[in-house]
Amino acid sequence: MTRRDGAGDAVVIFEPLHADVVVPTRATEQSAGYDVRAYLLGRPTKVMTAAGAVEREPTRHGESVHVELAPGERAIVPLGFRARLPEGFEAQLRMRSSVAFRKGLTMPNAPGTIDADYPDEWLVMLRNDGAAPARIEHGERIAQVVIAR
Repeated sequence: MTRRDGAGDAVVIFEPLHADVVVPTRATEQSAGYDVRAYLLGRPTKVMTAAGAVEREPTRHGESVHVELAPGERAIVPLGFRARLPEGFEAQLRMRSSVAFRKGLTMPNAPGTIDADYPDEWLVMLRNDGAAPARIEHGERIAQVVIAR
C-alpha cells in the first residue's frame, strides 16, 4: 500500500506482513499522523516485568484478543507491517492521547524513531503508568506515526 505524506511528495510504502493487517491510516485529511494498530496474532509480545523479560502470548476471551500489562510493565507491541521511507526521512512514533488518558499507557521513548532503512516489522514500546492493569487489544489504534525529514 503506497501513501503520499502530506508534508510534501514523500512516498511511503506500507507493507502488511499478514493478510488481515490494517495499514496506517489518517483519521482526516488534515491529520498530522497515521494511526497504527496493535497486531497481536503474528508472534508473542515481549514484556518487561518486575521479574525480567518474558514473551507473552495474547489472551483470547470471546471475540477479544489482548495482552494485559500490570502497572509498571513495558511491552514491545508488534504493528504487523513494515514500511519503506524515502531517503532522508524518518518515522516518529507517538502516543495517541486518548489511549494515554483512558488506559494510562505511555510511550517511554517518545517519539520513537524509525530510520528510513529499517527493514523489519515496526514495533512500539508502551508502558503501563496507571494504577490498574491495562489491556492492549488486537487491532486497537495505539499510536500514531508522523513522517518527517
